[in-house]
Amino acid sequence: MTEAPHIVCPHCHTTNRVQLADLGNAPDCGKCHQPLFAGAPLELDGNSFDRHVGRSQIPVLVDFWAPWCGPCLQMAPAFAQAARELEPHVRVAKLNTEAQQAIAARYAIRSIPTMILFRQGGEVVRISGALGAADIVRWVRTAAG
Repeated sequence: MTEAPHIVCPHCHTTNRVQLADLGNAPDCGKCHQPLFAGAPLELDGNSFDRHVGRSQIPVLVDFWAPWCGPCLQMAPAFAQAARELEPHVRVAKLNTEAQQAIAARYAIRSIPTMILFRQGGEVVRISGALGAADIVRWVRTAAG
């Protein structure tokens, strides 16, 4: 990772350059001045998915889920807890596969929940099935290196 990786704002989706040393200091977006990290999963749509996954230079963890999926709903609190532990070194996001079927098809999502860890636009690793917060954090940290 570069000394000043690109971080996409969760509010206005502008790409920001943030010094690694400043990641832990609650950096704000240079355009909209909102926090770059909220300690909660970011809800992505078609436009924001491509921007965050493609432009962020920190790993991006995406939970592919649907509102009718019982295991997805059961995992949601654990995923939120994992976001608080992983940010700001990993962007944690969710994508509703019902609302964003084209993206789900692009990544051949066959079962949900499925989590995919992306780095600089490419898929690094994926796992399907509900996990607890500690397992999510451990899986991401192992995969992210």
